[in-house]
Amino acid sequence: MRFSLLLTGLAATLSAAVPLDEQLFGRSVDLGSKLHSEERRTALGDPEGNGFHSGYFYSYWSDGRGSVDYRNKANGTYTASWTNVGNWVGGKGWNPGGPKVVQYNGTWSGRNVNSYLALYGWTKNALIEYYIVESYGSYNPSSGTSRLGTVNSDGSDYDIYRTQRVNQPSIVGRATFYQFWSVRRNHRVGGTITVANHFAAWERSNLKLGAHDYMILATEGYGSTGSSAITVKEAGVEGVPYPNEPDSRRDNN
Repeated sequence: MRFSLLLTGLAATLSAAVPLDEQLFGRSVDLGSKLHSEERRTALGDPEGNGFHSGYFYSYWSDGRGSVDYRNKANGTYTASWTNVGNWVGGKGWNPGGPKVVQYNGTWSGRNVNSYLALYGWTKNALIEYYIVESYGSYNPSSGTSRLGTVNSDGSDYDIYRTQRVNQPSIVGRATFYQFWSVRRNHRVGGTITVANHFAAWERSNLKLGAHDYMILATEGYGSTGSSAITVKEAGVEGVPYPNEPDSRRDNN
């Protein structure tokens, strides 16, 4: 559910780009339904779905337009390339997520197109969808929202926002829920994300999370062409987080 991307010039912008959370910003597509809609498959790469691969949790979704070549690699690595897509999102991480110290590195070609790189997750009871946005391209996902505060973490200020989704798809079916955002001012592709700093800052802004569901270091593309190759891990932890989980896949909800 989430956000989709926008922009390029206003007229060309509205047609060539749509924001990360279109429903959120008065449009029509949302990342939530992206991650959790019925399974579709692209002709290239791994099939859509979610599950475990090489000791990590993963999730991958597309709307079936254009082409996406998403591939789970060893340990916490995935690669993706996409061409003239409608919308797609995927990545690797943990299930459940939580206040981890996340390290990631890699490449991402989305600086000038509708794409973003973010630590993305869900909680239940309360049902919350959250993002720690590390980089975004031609559309700023915080456009049209009111800033609630700022947190300085891992070498940059992040602006904090809250938005609401009404009767929209979620990990428990259609529901009304809040989205919490931290959007990094100094964009980067690689580094450390001290997740607890964001959780604590959200709490200070009266943004309260529930029980953790999954959390992934996600790439999204919308109405664009691009590529990424990302490796994620938890700082200070040797080995993979789920060494006893066999590779598996289930359909997206």
